[in-house]
Amino acid sequence: MTAIWRRTLTLAGAASLTLGMAHAQTPDLSDPPAIDGEVVGDHGSHTLRMGIGLAESSPQYLSSQYFADILDKRTEGRITVNVFPNSQLGDDVQMMEMLQTGSLDMSYPSSSPATTYVEELAVFDLPFLLPTREAAVAVMQSDVAQEMLDAFDGTGIKALTFSENGYRQLSNSARPVETPEDVAGLDVSGLKIRTMENPVHLDIWETLGANPTPMAFGELFSAMEQGVVDGQENPWSTILTSNFYEVQDYGSETRHVYTPFIMMMSERTWDNLAPEYQELVQEAARQSAEYEIQLSAEYDDWSREQLEERGMEITRLDDEQLAAFQEAVQPVYEKWSPEIGEELIQEVQAIVEETTSD
Repeated sequence: MTAIWRRTLTLAGAASLTLGMAHAQTPDLSDPPAIDGEVVGDHGSHTLRMGIGLAESSPQYLSSQYFADILDKRTEGRITVNVFPNSQLGDDVQMMEMLQTGSLDMSYPSSSPATTYVEELAVFDLPFLLPTREAAVAVMQSDVAQEMLDAFDGTGIKALTFSENGYRQLSNSARPVETPEDVAGLDVSGLKIRTMENPVHLDIWETLGANPTPMAFGELFSAMEQGVVDGQENPWSTILTSNFYEVQDYGSETRHVYTPFIMMMSERTWDNLAPEYQELVQEAARQSAEYEIQLSAEYDDWSREQLEERGMEITRLDDEQLAAFQEAVQPVYEKWSPEIGEELIQEVQAIVEETTSD
């Protein structure tokens, strides 16, 4: 099945099955780039299982299928990648553990839970560090980022490339949020916010006066539906494709953290591939990551508009309101900068400054 045909089929199916509405539709996404490059030599056949957290309509899934198509075409079918979406094989933490044991070939987690393996990845969790997508992409494609990927060597995980999870936005079922005081609640209780299993994220929301609750992504919808938590924070596209608008009345465009995805392979699987196959996998990973970032950008604004159409009340914070949040979370920098590394943070800030000043 070609990439374009698979994409069309996937989007059509996702619209009818996932969104389940008469007006369900999909954004006008860019077609995947043409698959160039010669067919590589015959080094045996491999069938790879790849688990991801998001739905079939997500940029993560569509780009993963493009990755599979590249390998399929350039090996004449000798490398097959079967993608399992919707956390079917486990959450990010569980799937990374499966990579280590070799019971799963590939996964595509967020960088945040991966800090267990490479502490420096926590730099991406610092609030308001990456003000624009252009700056974020520049950082992800920098030597600094490559050093983080290389740091996985010896963990049982081969980290291939970064791509975009995106800017995290706040949603909840309790009240509109325009200020840090709205998070804390003042005369009422602070919002119960689901976070990833990440200490920096926990500190961000504790500093803002919320009650953060680490929870696997696959458990989140039912937890919000049952009132175990008031809300969560994820990119608009994830909020849409996961149908969170069904149980979340309010959204706030906080853009408080930009989170990458990391495409990963089990080191056992990697070591079983011939060098020419390894080179092809690395090339396909980078090409599919570029496509994923493009899709994610296209999906983001469209997703916010679709959430509003589906009844979510979204607050677009202005510069003054964002500045209040930035000031409120400064204690997070004071606590975590020494642990993450002052030099690393400064290197990232230098890339950001160079990008935003052009």
